[in-house]
Amino acid sequence: MDANAEKISEMQGFNLHVIETEKYKTNTLVWRMKAPLTKEDVTKRALLPHVLQSSSGSYPTTTALRSYLDELYGATLFVDLAKKGEYHIMSFSLEIANEKFLSDSNPLLKKGFELLAEILTNPNISDNAFDRETIDKEKRTLKSRIQSVFDDKMRYSNVRLLEEMCKGEAYALQVNGEAADVDAITPENLYEYFKKAFLEDEMDLYVIGDVKEEEVKKYAEELLQFESRTPKEVNPKTINKRAEVNIVKEEQDVKQGKLNIGYRTNIVYGDSDYFALQVFNGILGGFSHSKLFINVREKASLAYYAASRLESHKGLMMVMSGIDLKNYDQAVGIINEQMEAMKKGDFTDQELEQTKAVIQNQIMETVDTARGLTELLYHNVVAKSDIHLDSWIAEMQKTTKEEIVAVAKKIDLDTIYFLTGSEGGK
Repeated sequence: MDANAEKISEMQGFNLHVIETEKYKTNTLVWRMKAPLTKEDVTKRALLPHVLQSSSGSYPTTTALRSYLDELYGATLFVDLAKKGEYHIMSFSLEIANEKFLSDSNPLLKKGFELLAEILTNPNISDNAFDRETIDKEKRTLKSRIQSVFDDKMRYSNVRLLEEMCKGEAYALQVNGEAADVDAITPENLYEYFKKAFLEDEMDLYVIGDVKEEEVKKYAEELLQFESRTPKEVNPKTINKRAEVNIVKEEQDVKQGKLNIGYRTNIVYGDSDYFALQVFNGILGGFSHSKLFINVREKASLAYYAASRLESHKGLMMVMSGIDLKNYDQAVGIINEQMEAMKKGDFTDQELEQTKAVIQNQIMETVDTARGLTELLYHNVVAKSDIHLDSWIAEMQKTTKEEIVAVAKKIDLDTIYFLTGSEGGK
């Protein structure tokens, strides 16, 4: 992807990002809204995008809205929520056919913009309140989404690790909010929150496809206008190193234990050693050739799975493994050994080069889709940085063994969480 492909313009109340490319057969519009994570608002934010995509002023039922999407040659509309650092992100994505591939000359890009504007600015309301039937339906669905995390023990154990590790920090909040707060949401107070979000959130629109920047800017200017704002920033918070590791064991009726270990990397996206951290994570546990996979799962046969992943904007690394209940001590011991090996530089040039190659392939696969490309580019918005994709790959490829060891030495073990059965974890 050309380093200069992303063209950014300041519009009325939001930033427009245009990526002109013939790589994709469809045109994609992704609207993102970012605000600090707060207990007061997290559950409303988790509900709001689902309510907005369910119906609108001109399409007052889900059936009517979906029928119109079908008329637009099967356009797709969906919403998503994410945590990036201590920000809560709402996303609205619209994927629509490129009219140049169609036999008629329907102005589909303009219609896509009109529909996105409809969803964002003309909600299904009356008397300053959302449609009650829509709210009730989406509240039930939100409760189900929250419950599904508890039912999936792999996801549940990761959520519990973060709750214990980040107690007192906004990052401990769940992306879908709190089940106990859903019932308090009303058609009236959600509409009030809708107005607040569109007044205060940092908002970005990505338009990716075989488009012309001037045409995109014209549609954006005509159809999307909001109040100017100074987005709220999260104050960087210094996390004190724990005097001793926080160990939490929780008993449930499970046959397979879930061992999740949290580390503070003390490095975030935009830092000069972030690329070395990426390679470090890849060698440790990011891939099937990594140390955790080979030593914990393959050699010792202790785990059903063993991997690590980064939270790039909060400076966290999580190691996740599924183990037999009796293998807790041995598994923790081997994971600790692999971390110590990384700090001593106990990895080969082959491991280093193989990891770089896999990371590069992963990045290239990600940008094979417009949504994946948006995801990578949006890191710069969250981190207030300006890292081009080609420089990301170049910096990662330049990473030396010494830089990886220096990164490893910065990483602090914070919390060990073990979800165990009643006969385990004693």
